[in-house]
Amino acid sequence: MANRTDFCYALLKGRILDGTYGPGHRLVLDQLGRETKISTIPWRESMRRLEAEGWVEIIPNVGARVATFDAGEWARTMRLLARLEGLATALAATELTAAELADARRMNTEMTEALADFDPMRLSKLNRQFHTLIFHRAPDRHLIDLLDNEWSRLDVIRRSAFTHAPGRAVESVTEHAALLDLIEAGADFDLIETAARRHKLNTLEAVTRHAEAMGTALA
Repeated sequence: MANRTDFCYALLKGRILDGTYGPGHRLVLDQLGRETKISTIPWRESMRRLEAEGWVEIIPNVGARVATFDAGEWARTMRLLARLEGLATALAATELTAAELADARRMNTEMTEALADFDPMRLSKLNRQFHTLIFHRAPDRHLIDLLDNEWSRLDVIRRSAFTHAPGRAVESVTEHAALLDLIEAGADFDLIETAARRHKLNTLEAVTRHAEAMGTALA
């Protein structure tokens, strides 16, 4: 049963992440069972697991559907990422090799090039690669898994902060460079953690200010 549940879980999550099942898409047990020739029990268990992770909503008397995300959800995810990634970055600081730091600087330089080319998709992709390279060196597998999951949630929300906060991308690249300077200089754990957390919160605050100026708000 466990193997079938794992298969169902991986299939559903994969389809959510690649956009096959968008926010609000109904997940019908019988339909999934007919498609895969797997009984409804593993599908039900996998949906409960995805519900616990925030990917699926199970509504009484209605059924299961892919969770719907909004600006407020983006803001809450960013606040959580700020705390988790601040800790992970500080933990990773002494684990990163010179080659990895050089790779991170290369990515940051490519972000500057993407800015000049007005390529927000490439910019967002490089931004994720930059942060993933760093926090994946934290010696805490559970923390890394939590961060991977929250970054994936941002992908599903499909909201590029850089397109909702003019000027933020330039500031972000500058903050990346300063963070790498702190790591390379062997700065204090708390100083690195604060800088990484503040970096995420700066993005949240920039988007919030822009949303308010445009007459909208983040919940």
